[in-house]
Amino acid sequence: MKGMITIMPDGRYDLKSFATDEERKNVSAYGVFHATHTGQGGPLPPTGKRVSTDYVYVMEFDGDKITHMTKIWHAGLAMKELGWTA
Repeated sequence: MKGMITIMPDGRYDLKSFATDEERKNVSAYGVFHATHTGQGGPLPPTGKRVSTDYVYVMEFDGDKITHMTKIWHAGLAMKELGWTA
């Protein structure tokens, strides 16, 4: 996400849901990322286009340590909103 803020300095997220599954030792966080491509970098010069994209992180724990993390996100839709792909 740090790299995304360089090219989309207004980037922010809204945390929509946070859940734990004690039996499977998982934590899930669902959010929506909002940003406008105004900064230099990325696959194209700044497009000025905005994106609002849903994502979920699922983190597996061993005690208090994250042992695995998966991001569930439809990158293709986000890139299309930003004007990076057709």
